[in-house]
Amino acid sequence: MTSPPRLLAAATLLLATTLYGIPTAHADDDPNDPPGTEPSASAPVEVDPNDPDLKLPDGATLAQAKVLDIKSVVEEQSGDERREDTNTSVTLALQAEVLFGKDSSKLGAEAKARIRGIADEIRTQNATRVRVFGFTDNLGSSAHGDVLSKRRANAVHDVLSQSLNDANITYEVRGYGEQYPIADNATEAGRKKNRRVEVSFPRTGP
Repeated sequence: MTSPPRLLAAATLLLATTLYGIPTAHADDDPNDPPGTEPSASAPVEVDPNDPDLKLPDGATLAQAKVLDIKSVVEEQSGDERREDTNTSVTLALQAEVLFGKDSSKLGAEAKARIRGIADEIRTQNATRVRVFGFTDNLGSSAHGDVLSKRRANAVHDVLSQSLNDANITYEVRGYGEQYPIADNATEAGRKKNRRVEVSFPRTGP
């Protein structure tokens, strides 16, 4: 993240997003909350159906209120980095090839620079809760993928925590292995997208 990414696509979707949960120093052995499954929208604004300024036909009633978050998805042309913004959160996904060597959890200098760029944004947002989730493709054994994704999530967490050096920030760090793919594991292009580390945190500003 040392230079502005080239943008290939920006899609706006109406989807529920995530809350940020229990802080841990390193990856849990038994993750139980899959990413992106918790409701996040706040309660809708209450509307008075008897308000004289609300013009409803005789006999008409208001439908039950719903609140949906707006999600904007932007991906680098290379596909190395993917960003999701909602009105409540930011999620940055870095492909494993950008960060690590094959079957490795060791970070190089360029990878650390990208992670420090994420740390700068976390600082700008004044976020105090940060999630770091690791994922792999479905090649090899599931157990190996679980271990590798944990190690990679821990490596990214270590650079973030050192860069931020803020005792007020709590981290949830997990390895999900081949669970929760975002692309088709039947192709190498899809597997490449699935090999990733996601860093997410709440938004506090525009």
